[in-house]
Amino acid sequence: MLGPGSATLAVGAFVVLLVGSWLFNRIRGGSAEERQSRKRHREAQQREPPVDIGDVETVAIREFTDHHSGERRAVGKVEGFVVFVEDVPDSCAVTDVIRIKILSFNRGQTSATATYLETA
Repeated sequence: MLGPGSATLAVGAFVVLLVGSWLFNRIRGGSAEERQSRKRHREAQQREPPVDIGDVETVAIREFTDHHSGERRAVGKVEGFVVFVEDVPDSCAVTDVIRIKILSFNRGQTSATATYLETA
């Protein structure tokens, strides 16, 4: 039979194991999926945008997001580069293919803002 000292020692060892495991994962960088995501993000930040201001592109709407102004914006990608599209009609839905015109880049040129031209 274990005495009170042994039970305390067992709980303490468990806590040390738990904290050690957490620290190991933290230092290692999380799951393999999280590390891969961070790697892709760093690579995207270092590459040149695949579009220029004024370019007209065709993209599929991947999702909608609310801009801080309250305006609904479509999100599309050009060669993996994120483009936020303004002035998208309410009749458009996710997976619709639209034509857009690139207006500007965000700071760091990691995404762009575009305006809706027409449904493709």
